[in-house]
Amino acid sequence: MIEEGSPPSTEELRAWLRLGHASGIGPVRGRALLAQIGPPEAILEAGPARVAEVLGTVAPAKALFRLDRERDQRVAAALRWQTDGAATRLILTLSDPRYPARLLDLADPPLILYCVGDWRWLGQPQIAIVGSRNASLHGAGTARALAAAVAAAGWTVTSGLAEGIDQAAHQGALAARGGSTIAALGTGIEQIYPARAQGLARRIVGCGALIGEQPIGSPPVPANFPRRNRLIAALSRAVLVVEAAPRSGSLITARLAADLGREVMAVPGSIHSPLARGCNALIRQGAKLVDCAADILAELPPLSQLGLRWAPGTAPMAGSEGLEINPPAPHSSDEPAAAPGSAARAKGPPAADLPEEQARLLAVMSADPVKLETIAQRQRVPLSSALAALQTLELIGLVQRQLDGSYVRCS
Repeated sequence: MIEEGSPPSTEELRAWLRLGHASGIGPVRGRALLAQIGPPEAILEAGPARVAEVLGTVAPAKALFRLDRERDQRVAAALRWQTDGAATRLILTLSDPRYPARLLDLADPPLILYCVGDWRWLGQPQIAIVGSRNASLHGAGTARALAAAVAAAGWTVTSGLAEGIDQAAHQGALAARGGSTIAALGTGIEQIYPARAQGLARRIVGCGALIGEQPIGSPPVPANFPRRNRLIAALSRAVLVVEAAPRSGSLITARLAADLGREVMAVPGSIHSPLARGCNALIRQGAKLVDCAADILAELPPLSQLGLRWAPGTAPMAGSEGLEINPPAPHSSDEPAAAPGSAARAKGPPAADLPEEQARLLAVMSADPVKLETIAQRQRVPLSSALAALQTLELIGLVQRQLDGSYVRCS
């Protein structure tokens, strides 16, 4: 039985790393050893015969105790990585009290979890937004708008930093006032992939966290990304899929979420679009159909009922001076949180919190229908820019599209 305790000392962490990165052990066998023998130091003292007895196999026991320079280099690299990064870098072990509790719902939670940013975001209520790497412009805009709306409502948006829908979800959360986001990586924590997401990753560290279980220096290996997906599913209370082909990794995340008892939601799409087939299939199988942010929030409990371990806006973690953290503003104790699906949530962020272009466009609209072309002409913006802004405003419930294609501002 693993019990919470104090964060490990350097020597204890070294033992955890040796166990966690040993060839042939892995999370499932590692947990069996921890349950039967005790902490990693006790496992390493027990010897190969005892380890083989618990595991029922000899090969991984021998691998744990034999000389392994590659593993030892990984252990040393991990310890240097944490020491060099001060408060922004952290290695969380399965017994660490800071380890995210929701990962324990997995049959194979990581023995070791690397984190960059403020680890307390991992305990905040999260919504995963995932989807195709080859997203359409419309799909990316949808993900960005929905992420901004749920982040403005106080939820942390979790995704995988991949191109397309994942990056759009992170960007949307960061665009919301007080928005936060978490990115789960399938590489070593310092190996940002894709490389052009470096700037986005830095922004995420300032308003959330990057996490991963692969050893320091691990390159992008295809087999590691489905494993990354289970972290996204477990951390989140709901998984929303925006554009996915029939054999998409996003559908793996949705299936894992369903197995864990999380809500599964999907944005429908055209029957003629290959990127909509995965989402449409999920909806046929019982996933919640989502066409606005209110649909997401209506399925989730009020934040006030979730018993947060860390109230955003409290004192920073010890040693975090200089770490830029932008937590969401807490609810006032004099003002109860809006119920899921209520008008306060359905309409997303107030106009003052919108990006400048959307705020300007919304300001010239009223209950009188107006055509897209007229709005673009009045604002002196390209038609494509006006359409993207209107689609975002429609998704967060601030404008409504009429049957004739015109738009009105919602009251």
